[in-house]
Amino acid sequence: MSLNKNALEQPTNKLLAALPASDYQRLIPHLKLVPLSNRQVLYQTGEPITQVYFPNKAVVSIVTTMEDGSTMEIGLVSNEGMVGIPVILGDNITTTTALVQIPGTAIQIDADILRSEFNRGTALQSLLLCYVQGVYTQIVQESACNRLHQLEKRLARWLLTVSDRLESKEFPLTQEFISEILGVNSAGVSEAFSTLSQAGIIAYHCGQIKILNREALEKTSCECYQILEKEFVRLLDNKPNKRLK
Repeated sequence: MSLNKNALEQPTNKLLAALPASDYQRLIPHLKLVPLSNRQVLYQTGEPITQVYFPNKAVVSIVTTMEDGSTMEIGLVSNEGMVGIPVILGDNITTTTALVQIPGTAIQIDADILRSEFNRGTALQSLLLCYVQGVYTQIVQESACNRLHQLEKRLARWLLTVSDRLESKEFPLTQEFISEILGVNSAGVSEAFSTLSQAGIIAYHCGQIKILNREALEKTSCECYQILEKEFVRLLDNKPNKRLK
């Protein structure tokens, strides 16, 4: 899939869109629009990262895996960020896996080229470092959230975040996959879904989730949702994500 003219002129990824025109124009010859398929692995634990991705309307989970095979999401990346942070931190090896959970497209760039551009010390460096700080805040906040907050509140927070990134009230996700991402058993996720469905907050059918009452979902969510959203807006100086009422 080649990068079309519209994608060149109006990148939907917020990091790329926030770059000064001169910085972005210098990147364009090295950019490629690529499809991201469901459950596609963008990089694997312990393997070199050769490509960096700036998702458009796709969602990628950064997942850690235990020795027994159990997994848990430690980060969520969509149009607000990039997949491949170790590349700009001086290494290209990671202890996590990047897994596409909602398919779409991303803008891809060779890791070595992005590292070279980052080391120029231009606006790209400043912007990506602010993003890294936002990701650090996300990991810290969600670590506390996973330890202290009820599953129903965590699920509500997670659904709100995905909805914001996709700018849609409806998206495809199975309960089985969500149980893997949240690091809980499927029975617990099923019960949380049932509670939200019976309250008329969401609808779930055949792997498709629809938010019916955004306001109620925000009230159900823990405070972590608002904390993280405000922090990303503050750091990246972007307008808040479009709210879907």
